[in-house]
Amino acid sequence: MAPWETDWHIARAALEWQLDMGVDEAIGDAPVSRYDLPDKRETAQAPAQASVAVPAGTGVAPAADPVALARHAAESAGDLAALQAALAAYDHCELKLGARNLVFADGQPNARVMIVGEAPGREEDRQGRPFVGEAGQLLDRMFAAISMGRDNPDPSKALYITNILPWRPPQNRDPSSDERAMMRPFVQRHIELIDPDILILMGRISAGTLLETSEGITRLRGQWRDVMGRPCLPMLHPAYLLRNPPMKRHAWADLLSLQARLRDTT
Repeated sequence: MAPWETDWHIARAALEWQLDMGVDEAIGDAPVSRYDLPDKRETAQAPAQASVAVPAGTGVAPAADPVALARHAAESAGDLAALQAALAAYDHCELKLGARNLVFADGQPNARVMIVGEAPGREEDRQGRPFVGEAGQLLDRMFAAISMGRDNPDPSKALYITNILPWRPPQNRDPSSDERAMMRPFVQRHIELIDPDILILMGRISAGTLLETSEGITRLRGQWRDVMGRPCLPMLHPAYLLRNPPMKRHAWADLLSLQARLRDTT
């Protein structure tokens, strides 16, 4: 055993001598003898390198991009049934693990107006249909005021309804940016398949995701925009209106604007 391994005075003197010689930092995690031959040093270091290196040809592939997988799955869906099946088979969104049901859509697929909401709530998760809770009941009353509804067989007065997310987030929290990015290709394909004349973006999450903006819904609402080559109207979410009843006058103004737009494009 070397003397400095048993006597700390010797070890300290050795360190002080190194400092006097200009040594001010340690290079490497382990001491290396510069008197060893090169092949001996490489042999000594080989085990440490092997512990972190990934051997070639092991078949280990980089993690797949969940957004790219979502885009491929969505684009491969030729109809609504195939799109619903693709969503059900998509396992890269953890929201699926805590949800009771996949909430796909409701209403008439031939409707001129398609509503895109935010995410299912407790009642929607239980029934597997969008907008069936208290906010959904208010939505039905809002559109009934301009003679429209999800059950109306007339395409000019019918509604088709879906959400940005098909699974309920825990405790109704806002979906994360990653969750929205994963679901966006499915929503875009949903819009392509329904091919509505007008889109209603119901709420901040819906408007922000499809318009790709961080503007608040109170600034966006009532302003006609364009999404995927078709007019869209951001509106206040019924859940927001339940919490802020005075804002219902803005929702009524937006409904009248929608009614006029439908009449002008008949």
